[in-house]
Amino acid sequence: MSTFYALLRNPQGALGLLIVTILLIVAIFGPVIAPNDPESFNFGSRFAAPSMEFPFGTDWYGRDLFSRILIGARSTVLLAILATVIGTGLGAIIGVLSGYLGGWADEVIMRLTDAIMAIPSLLFALMILAALGSSALNAVLAIGIAFAPGMARIARSVTLQVRALDYVAAAQARGEKLGWIVLAEILPNTIAPVIIEATIRVAFAIMTLATLSFLGLGAQPPSPEWGLMIAEARDHLFRSPWPVIAPGIAIALVAIGFNLLGDGLRDVLNPKTAD
Repeated sequence: MSTFYALLRNPQGALGLLIVTILLIVAIFGPVIAPNDPESFNFGSRFAAPSMEFPFGTDWYGRDLFSRILIGARSTVLLAILATVIGTGLGAIIGVLSGYLGGWADEVIMRLTDAIMAIPSLLFALMILAALGSSALNAVLAIGIAFAPGMARIARSVTLQVRALDYVAAAQARGEKLGWIVLAEILPNTIAPVIIEATIRVAFAIMTLATLSFLGLGAQPPSPEWGLMIAEARDHLFRSPWPVIAPGIAIALVAIGFNLLGDGLRDVLNPKTAD
């Protein structure tokens, strides 16, 4: 609880926590609070500007953009968080194991990690999707795998400091197995910087997922995923900008919220900056 209260006293952290909390509520309860059916056509209201009836306007089919944004939050925000969790978990285990083993095992794992990190994350995700096929779940898996090497680097750097501490030596002296030492002794004590990085990476996952959907490799029509909404609306941009502006602002707001939250967590959890 002390960390939570410290986060509330941090301006960036408090604002980021507020934005992220609202976004998660929208993502979970969006279908309940959406005022209209997101797939309901209303040709009499095509390209309508924002109004009391349609707060964000309508698209070329007369569909309510506000309802589509609310419902699309689930397929955008929650999938981005899932991708980050996959990348964080995979990267943390690899990094901790590499840092603890050291020697030639660490050298081999880190050189492979460096080789993968030399490939831009988006390009790596595209390569994975080319092998797996286009779908929202495959996009989540691709993003998670693409994020894992960076997380492994961070987890390894912390593990190199932690493995020299007394409680690790005590576990070794008791004859504990490798899996126990890594999962029960080292991993919990490297979690703070990993959580900070994971929070910031959610913003990158959101943008990467939206980019993949924009390219037609993520969510497929008629899903109200925000990146897909922008891709579908670009042909009508000069007639009505609202179908592009609404999901664009939503993506930017999510990125800002998680970045602010990550900065706040860094200040609170890092003893060098938390004075």
